[in-house]
Amino acid sequence: MYISTYNNNGLDDVLMILFKKTNLQEQSYGRRNDTVTIRDKKTKEVVGVNVFNASTYLEGLTNGPVTLEGKNLEVVNQLLEEAGAEKTLTENTDPTFVVGHVKSCKPVEGSDHLNVTETEVDKGEVLQIVCGASNIAEGQKVVVAKVGAVMPDGLVIWPGELKGVKSEGMICSARELGLPQESSGIMVLDDSEPTGFPFQFKQ
Repeated sequence: MYISTYNNNGLDDVLMILFKKTNLQEQSYGRRNDTVTIRDKKTKEVVGVNVFNASTYLEGLTNGPVTLEGKNLEVVNQLLEEAGAEKTLTENTDPTFVVGHVKSCKPVEGSDHLNVTETEVDKGEVLQIVCGASNIAEGQKVVVAKVGAVMPDGLVIWPGELKGVKSEGMICSARELGLPQESSGIMVLDDSEPTGFPFQFKQ
């Protein structure tokens, strides 16, 4: 799995590719031309790559998450090879924001507000997601940001753990999706919304 985003505001024409979540203190860096390889200091594993002056190499870049495909994917893989990054990217067009169906919802032991859910995000794919919203309930259709999703505020969704309970994604509120928040808590969709379909952002 990898996450690719483009930033032409705060970072000035940089494509960022993330393979694994690490702390800055755990990282080392190596640069070849415009490509910076980021490694875990202990394991030497490549955890990320930054491509500076990205628009000189790639076409059609816009701020935010980037789907690498076609010629752009070939170019990035060539840059990674030249930089010795030991990674080859494949095309990944799977949606990261989808309609989920909360199959079960139970309180997390030792917490006064967290619930652990089993949430279906596609046929046969059920994720364990911890949610702290007061309005979460079994049977709801909700918006799920899967692992690898990049939120409108730039937050990247990684696997996590809350109160010792693993969580693989996030059940979203309208505010977190950059949409008008009409009520508190998560965004609850109409029951007719098809499970697993990409969520369409509509203002």
